[in-house]
Amino acid sequence: MRNRYLDLLRFLAIIRVVVYHATGWASLSLVFPAMSVMFALAGSLMAASLDRSGPAAVLRRLRRLLPSLWLLAAIFVPAMLLTGLTVNWRLLYWLLPLTDAPTNSWGALALSPIWYLRDYLWFVLLSPLALPLFRRFPVPTLVAPYLLLLVVEFGGLGVHPVVRDIGLYFGAWLLGFAHHDGMLRRMSRRALVGIAAALGAAGAGWIFTHPGPRGYDINDIPLGNALWSIGFVLILLGLAPGRAAWIDRSAAFARAVTVLNQRALTIYLWHMPILLGIFALTAPFGVNRTTWPGLALQLTLLALLVALAVVLFGWVEDLAARRRLAVLPAPRRPATAPVVTREIGTPSGLRPGPAVPAATAPADAVAAGR
Repeated sequence: MRNRYLDLLRFLAIIRVVVYHATGWASLSLVFPAMSVMFALAGSLMAASLDRSGPAAVLRRLRRLLPSLWLLAAIFVPAMLLTGLTVNWRLLYWLLPLTDAPTNSWGALALSPIWYLRDYLWFVLLSPLALPLFRRFPVPTLVAPYLLLLVVEFGGLGVHPVVRDIGLYFGAWLLGFAHHDGMLRRMSRRALVGIAAALGAAGAGWIFTHPGPRGYDINDIPLGNALWSIGFVLILLGLAPGRAAWIDRSAAFARAVTVLNQRALTIYLWHMPILLGIFALTAPFGVNRTTWPGLALQLTLLALLVALAVVLFGWVEDLAARRRLAVLPAPRRPATAPVVTREIGTPSGLRPGPAVPAATAPADAVAAGR
């Protein structure tokens, strides 16, 4: 049976990301560090998939991830080629984003959220090696990415963005492993909260003493981001309820959570180009997000146009998941099965895993933005 609490986490994270990009409010990155949360959920999903399918899980993850990217590329790559993008072999990275695919000037911003798919792809490829290593040496494996981040930050090294992001986010992915294996639930609540509070306090201290160009936006402060986020993830996953039945008491809210979960990748990929288009169209009329009426209008247009993108392109997520194609996902049926403690998911929806004692695994999630 699906754990609706995990659906809710994805729902909140996607909304936070979209609002963050629409408003530019740096404080949102601190209030809810969505990227680390999403990578943690994805790590739990990947551990569950590897346990169930072995290395074949890698291909299944890619099958769920790439078709929506290919549809986006089929529209935007020709548009960029017509507006100055040079043809070269690196365009192949639009098929498999092992590194940043080439863009032109406007495409670089409109398609910037694809960095998440790049990192997700690498983390998936690393997981068949990382999971057994984590299970044999959990603490050293979990600490290793953060040591890498320290070396990158203070060693003056020029590294590939993927290497930097392994240091910043792969620890959250490994916490997803820990959640899937029940390690977090086996910790005493006092120890869990104490560790989370200590790490969060250290992260907050670093953030407020080392502000970036956008102030306290944690995306500009990698070390503070890592420490604050790991504390946040420990609380969210370590103290996660077994279920959250209250979500389904309102049919409208339950439907919204379900639709957003099964269309998360579509929203992720399309909200930024839509948002930039709105900025361009409203600017000549003096409408901007620095005023409340302007922001309200832009957010309304964004919601309507993202909904249109979901209707037009969201079916690709059904195709990739081998579900029946639908304009919008069907309402969630009331649960009748006994509660299980392990839940797994996919980038476009959650599916129940086998019932196992004393272990839980959250759904994967796709979200954009730093």
